Amino acid sequence: MIAVFLGAPGSGKGTQAKRLSARFGIPQLSTGDMLRASIAAGTELGRKAKTFIDEGQLVPDGVVLGLIQERIQSEDCKPGFILDGFPRTVGQAEGLDAILKSAHRSMSRVVLFSIDESVLAERLTGRRTCGSCGAMYHVKFQPSREPGVCDACGGSLNQRADDSIEVIRKRMDVFRKQTQPLEDFYSGLCIMTSIDASQDPDRVFEQVRSALE
Repeated sequence: MIAVFLGAPGSGKGTQAKRLSARFGIPQLSTGDMLRASIAAGTELGRKAKTFIDEGQLVPDGVVLGLIQERIQSEDCKPGFILDGFPRTVGQAEGLDAILKSAHRSMSRVVLFSIDESVLAERLTGRRTCGSCGAMYHVKFQPSREPGVCDACGGSLNQRADDSIEVIRKRMDVFRKQTQPLEDFYSGLCIMTSIDASQDPDRVFEQVRSALE
């Protein structure tokens, strides 16, 4: 099984990817994690990526696709894998398709985590993180016992700068512009399923599991 999870920041795709990874016994691949691991290991691609990151530039598609090509050759990826949040553009999707074809493999399913912007804004603006231990809370869905204070260590709970409503709107604008062409690309291949990500997480899990099976 080879699956791609697409969705806006905060849509829950990362959480569901972890759950489905455990359910099917296949790794969840995040390009961010792969970049950090390659940089830490000092690989050739990691060094290339670091030069762009250090200069505040986006890592080129060629480098990211190279990391993916290396990673999916690992033993744990033989049964399959879930790509979390990649590809982001049609160019990346075409590059991924070429990599899979060269390995005589093919995409099984693309899952789009669809969510209304107002629901997404409520999820993201309510997130709080402990500045001391990193514990995560939500003012509505998972509040701390004492507002603004971490249950675990008593540290101060803070809102991430990129969880402000202004930043969220900008991120959603970018996501919409990138994703619509991707929806058209994968819809044309008849391998995409759209899931209502505003539902209860357990309900979302069951629907994604059903789509993958």
